Parts: sequence; structure tokens; C-alpha cells
Amino acid sequence: MQMIQRKKPTRKCVGCGEMKEKTTLLRIVRDKDDSIFIDPTGKKSGRGAYICKNFKCLEAAKKGHRIERAFETKIPAEIYDFLGEQLRGLTE
Repeated sequence: MQMIQRKKPTRKCVGCGEMKEKTTLLRIVRDKDDSIFIDPTGKKSGRGAYICKNFKCLEAAKKGHRIERAFETKIPAEIYDFLGEQLRGLTE
């Protein structure tokens, strides 16, 4: 009897634009209160965007306003700084 191979879900990184397995990416969430943060569990409710676990992708997403486009809202520089700090804490 052969085991059925399940298809692993993929998502597109807003920084580099590459399709990668969902488990290898970080989810950035905008919740109903318009708070923007990294969701390490990937299960919090709200609008989500995915990004690789490196600063190059965060910088590319910031430069190209890709997170703003994904969330359809203007994002202040402090939020990007906060996301950078959260990313640093998760990758160390």
C-alpha cells in the first residue's frame, strides 16, 4: 500500500517574490484594530502577508511598499522598525 503524499501549502514572500513552503516563512498580520505585527504561530486572525526570515526581504518589501499594498494601508517607519526588532528576536 502506498502512502498518499500531501501537498505542502506554499506562499509568496512579499520581499523576494519567491514561492516557498508556508512553514519556512513568517506571517505578518494586520488585525481588526489595524495593529501590524509578526505572528510566529501563523494562526492569528487578520489579514496576512508572508516574508522570508531575513532582513533583505524585509528591506525589499519596505522599499517596494509591498506590505502596504498587501494590507491596503500606509505603514509608518516605526512599524518597519518594530517588525525588524521582532524578526531579529525570532532569528537569533
